[in-house]
Amino acid sequence: TGFDSDNSSGDFSEANHKAAEMLDLDPHQSSRTGKHNGETEIQENGIKRHRTSLPAPMFSRSDFSVWSILKKCIGLELSKITMPIVFNEPLSFLQRITEYMEHIYLINKACSQADPLERMQAVAAFAVSAVASQWERTGKPFNPLLGETYELTREDLGFRFISEQVSHHPPISAFYSEGLNKDFVFHGSIYPKLKFWGKSIEAEPRGTITLELLKHNEAYTWTNPTCCVHNVIIGKLWLEQYGTVEIVNHSTGDKCVLNFKPCGLFGKELHKVEGYIQDKNKKKLCVIYGKWTECLWCTDPTTYEAYKKNEKRGGEQKKTKQSEDVIKSENDEADDMPEVQDTVQFIPGSKLLWRINCRPPNSSQMYNFTSFAVSLNELEEGMEAILAPTDCRLRPDIRNMEDGNM
Repeated sequence: TGFDSDNSSGDFSEANHKAAEMLDLDPHQSSRTGKHNGETEIQENGIKRHRTSLPAPMFSRSDFSVWSILKKCIGLELSKITMPIVFNEPLSFLQRITEYMEHIYLINKACSQADPLERMQAVAAFAVSAVASQWERTGKPFNPLLGETYELTREDLGFRFISEQVSHHPPISAFYSEGLNKDFVFHGSIYPKLKFWGKSIEAEPRGTITLELLKHNEAYTWTNPTCCVHNVIIGKLWLEQYGTVEIVNHSTGDKCVLNFKPCGLFGKELHKVEGYIQDKNKKKLCVIYGKWTECLWCTDPTTYEAYKKNEKRGGEQKKTKQSEDVIKSENDEADDMPEVQDTVQFIPGSKLLWRINCRPPNSSQMYNFTSFAVSLNELEEGMEAILAPTDCRLRPDIRNMEDGNM
């Protein structure tokens, strides 16, 4: 299930999608996975099978005049402005928060490590993976109503999760999750500040996130980076994350500083993440590098510095042509997304911390959802009787959008 090793997470996920496609012969029937008698369908390995497709494909945004709405919103805080449905994706923001748990195997890995440095590495990878599901997700989740809730129990992944909209103005979402084996607690609150800047929409996710590893009596806190969607007026929509994320271990004093780099003029830094882990005496213990859209590696600081010096001297002549071809920016008024190679320059001796899961083959027709995201709004037979009436799954607007009833 991806719990045992980092390499297995991506490979197993891809195999899972292929197996699910073979089992799910009619994707239009996948919105209900229960049997005729109301019981949940169980696979041969004893794990409940979740749907692998949405009931209807994504609609086209090409016929909608975005500027007619947004020209009145420049510089304003968007949470108080009614936005057209064309901007949305069929999930509530409370369900989007739940996607933090997609790479929960990293939390389980942190719980199993005896070395505090390796625990911090796993927690850092989990913090990066929490924003990875947003890659190519240019739709806005529905704003939760005051008192709206979402709860999810995944016995196959080993956690239960609940979230609630606890404030309307300002909009604040609180969440709490725990391991079914009582090995961790994950909780926090998020207060997203949205602003429109003419060509882009910026989301600053204020609020602190806390992960507690109960076995080790440790608590880690951090705040997510800023997210920005470009070309909301004209051109192809594209997304970037930027800002500094500091993960603090309040028990040992260790700190991980991750720099989500902005795109830059020619896009050379697009999606890149670089940082380091230091102890309470500010001694660097390891360097972390990679892309939040792909994978994350760590290496020794001495090895990293030697590699960077050699790179500056032009020691690696064979990759000069490759580096020159990484960016093909058109630099026109539409501000198109820079075309970059989805590869991380590997430094010999590095250790893989995390790799993004493969998405289902029809993801582009499902708002670029991951397999985990596709299952979040699934409403199984008999579920209405046990869900709280405030649950996101019961919202008729989200349900209608998911069914293609715009």
